[in-house]
Amino acid sequence: MLTGKQKRYLRSMAHHLTPIFQVGKGGVNENMVKQIQEALEVRELIKVSILQNNMDDKHAVAEDLATGAGAEMVQLIGHTVVLYKESKENKTIVLP
Repeated sequence: MLTGKQKRYLRSMAHHLTPIFQVGKGGVNENMVKQIQEALEVRELIKVSILQNNMDDKHAVAEDLATGAGAEMVQLIGHTVVLYKESKENKTIVLP
């Protein structure tokens, strides 16, 4: 689990990122979760946007993404989810 201080730090790092995945009306599927896991291994911190045509509850979608990818949900702001997972090979982010 991340502390409040760590989440604040990650939020500031994620501010300039652009979402690299979009959850549409198909919702969260295995293929998407697999791609998100791979992206997290490379980048550690990513943004995912939930499109307007997705009828699921955005909190449930964010939770599904985080659990499926084995990541921490740093923030859900509007329709954008920020996810963090410490990389095994490409560790670049040092948490406070």
